[in-house]
Amino acid sequence: MTATLPVAVCPPLSLYIHVPWCVRKCPYCDFNSHAVKGEIPEHAYLNALLEDLDQDLSLVRERPIETVFIGGGTPSLMSGAFYHRLFERLRERLTFSPEAEITLEANPGTLETGRFESFREAGIKRLSIGVQSFDPAQLKTLGRIHDSASAHSAIEAARKAGFDNFNVDLMHGLPGQTPSQALDDLQAALSYQPRHLSWYQLTIEPNTEFFSRPPALPDDDRLWEIYQRGGDLLRQAGMDDYEVSAWSLPDAQSRHNLNYWTFGDYLALGAGGHGKVSLADGRILRYWKTRQPDAYVNRIGSRTAGSEAIEPEDRPLEFMMNALRLKSGTDERLYCEHTGLPLSSIAVKLEQLRNENLIVPDRLQATAKGQRYLNSLLEHFL
Repeated sequence: MTATLPVAVCPPLSLYIHVPWCVRKCPYCDFNSHAVKGEIPEHAYLNALLEDLDQDLSLVRERPIETVFIGGGTPSLMSGAFYHRLFERLRERLTFSPEAEITLEANPGTLETGRFESFREAGIKRLSIGVQSFDPAQLKTLGRIHDSASAHSAIEAARKAGFDNFNVDLMHGLPGQTPSQALDDLQAALSYQPRHLSWYQLTIEPNTEFFSRPPALPDDDRLWEIYQRGGDLLRQAGMDDYEVSAWSLPDAQSRHNLNYWTFGDYLALGAGGHGKVSLADGRILRYWKTRQPDAYVNRIGSRTAGSEAIEPEDRPLEFMMNALRLKSGTDERLYCEHTGLPLSSIAVKLEQLRNENLIVPDRLQATAKGQRYLNSLLEHFL
């Protein structure tokens, strides 16, 4: 237990909105997603989101919304009209920063002609396009509803609609994947000059189809070769791995994700959404929403299913576990401003880690050695 009582903090505020429906559940997916049956109840879901927000407005504490991320599920299943009405109503209740980053996840195979234009007209400023692979065989293995041609046409349509700020989601370490095949995926994505690329390794998670029937994945030597050669290719394209599995051009990092990794606050709306907020009395809470879409839509009042406090003694680990995901780390002052604790609460541990060349001087940033032994580094904050 820390000997210092925390002070109330008021970090930047983001908004996460979850859309739980998808066309078909992918065999690797452990997110709160549900295969749609019949028509999506857009009107009812919109009303539920707004009723939910009305119950949580006290959490805003007069802060502007700096970023919005709409995830899923497959948010691009919803119409442009839905998002137009949603943001119209959100702006009646919330103040948005003039430069707010507003991102929508979009999946190829759910985008008929004109859909991207309608998203842009609704106020969406950035897209995250869930390609995962351009390889036809891999797309089939991954259970994706789109083919390679649809992946290409989705990116082309996004650019034609005026989205110059977009992310391409790709996975590597896929069943039977060779380094050359992984690099082919990266080359295909880079040909569209994305400003951001999420490139992450496929992992087998509990409660997924792949967990029940695991596919044969590349061994560690092949995974390392994929990672090394892929990283070289991305750096040659002018991208930097600013976070564990995220690459971007200079000044094109995902501001929403940066707020997560610097222990900022984020409101949650939508079935299964998770939020984290700092309260005026000094408490910091994590909370989560009702998971089942029907239950979320039909519930009256708050859709919050539960919450838990992040106790002062747990905040050092929580902060460092997030901040050290960033290659450049973060300024020491953010530790105080976002946890409510003085830097002295971890000063002894920092001195020890700096003596071991695991953290750089005067900044909360892992050295190259610290990045290699990150799990061991974090154990110091348990």
